[in-house]
Amino acid sequence: MSDYENMKVAELKELLKEAGLPVSGKKADLIARLQDGAETPAPAEEESVEESAEEEFEEEFDDEDWDDEEEDELHVARQKPVISDELKAALALRAAQKKATPSFRRTEWFRYKRLSRSGWRKPHGMDNKQRRNYKYRGSLVRVGHGKVSAASGLHPSGFQEVMIHNAAELDQMDAETQAARVGATVGGRKRENIHSRADELGIRVLNRRRDR
Repeated sequence: MSDYENMKVAELKELLKEAGLPVSGKKADLIARLQDGAETPAPAEEESVEESAEEEFEEEFDDEDWDDEEEDELHVARQKPVISDELKAALALRAAQKKATPSFRRTEWFRYKRLSRSGWRKPHGMDNKQRRNYKYRGSLVRVGHGKVSAASGLHPSGFQEVMIHNAAELDQMDAETQAARVGATVGGRKRENIHSRADELGIRVLNRRRDR
């Protein structure tokens, strides 16, 4: 029990993946799941099959050099939110509606580069073709293009985004429904502390950077 408590969430999830157990939940849930799995060992036949598959995989790729071996070892399954079936349906409906939503472009964005790089602006002018809703002009922003209100403001994964600027703010988050987004002004050293603390608490970081 003490060994599991000293391990990080990422290491616990790797053990759960090797044992074929779910990797969702908080750190206490992961430890309890590992302890329950240790009490009921898997059959010897399954272990032999897994070992043989691993040996075949190693023999197949022994002669090739891989630059991404370290990244593969550090890969961890992303946390999934604990949401209701109604919210899942709302997120799926919002994603389907987003595919059918046109791209809103500024008036005469095709004529000037500076307009093509800018965002949406409401068209004005008595003879403005876009304001008069001519078909060969871009679509107008209207209420009818709105999405599902139940999924408003949620990340596509279903998490509620919380802006984080230091590791202490992670303690106030709910790992089951909230995900962290590190602020753009946070430095590299503080960002590493936030990542390690998030792994301990089982919190997903939406804009995690790869260590190079």
